[in-house]
Parts: sequence; C-alpha cells; structure tokens
Amino acid sequence: MLKNIYFIFGSLSGALAVAMGAYGAHAGTQFLTPETVITYSKAVRYNANHSVVLLVVTLVISQWPQVEKILHAAGLLIISGLVLFSGSLYLLALTGINLGYITPLGGVCFICGWLCLALAAWRNSRYQDE
Repeated sequence: MLKNIYFIFGSLSGALAVAMGAYGAHAGTQFLTPETVITYSKAVRYNANHSVVLLVVTLVISQWPQVEKILHAAGLLIISGLVLFSGSLYLLALTGINLGYITPLGGVCFICGWLCLALAAWRNSRYQDE
C-alpha cells in the first residue's frame, strides 16, 4: 500500500510541476522578476525531475522486495525534498518569504534519497549474486 503513495504523490507532484511551469510562463510574468524567475524555474525543474523519481521508486519496490525498506526511505526522502526544496523555492519566488535553511535541508533530503537508491541497487545486486 505504501508504495502506491509514492506513485500517487509522484503523479500529483508531476501535475503540479506542469501547472507551476505554465503559471510561471504565463500569469507569473506579472509577479516574477528576472531574479525570481531563476529561482522559480529551479523549483519547477527539481519538482518535475523528482516526481519521475517517485514513479521509479514505486516500480523498483515491486522488483526488489529484498531492499524494500531502503527504497521506502528513498521515497520518503524524495517526498521530503520536494516539499522542502521546491516548496520553499516556490514560496520565495512568489512571495519573497525566505525560509532560510529549509531549502538546503530539502537538497540534503534529495541527496540522501538518491544515495538510498544507490544503496538499494548495490544491496539488491548482492542478493542476486548469492
């Protein structure tokens, strides 16, 4: 059941990335300055890319049950990164509110999520070699 959460969250997050990208390209031009467009675009890009990662996590969990706990950690870290990193950048670009260390903490969550994926692949290959 939990793996479906990653697929659902990834799908909704992907839809949000498209909507926010469209908003930034059209209506957002009234509110975004040349400086905030860079921040906003980064939020959209990371949002879209990591939404796809969540879909991949869902598929890999089904294929590698031996490392399911590590993959769940990866999924939760990626979700945390999406909320903290992309969410705080959207907030900064649209309102000017800077949440300080929240953005880098989201980046650390992304990095740790990717490292969990690498660890899962490495451990899974060890199970297959046995």
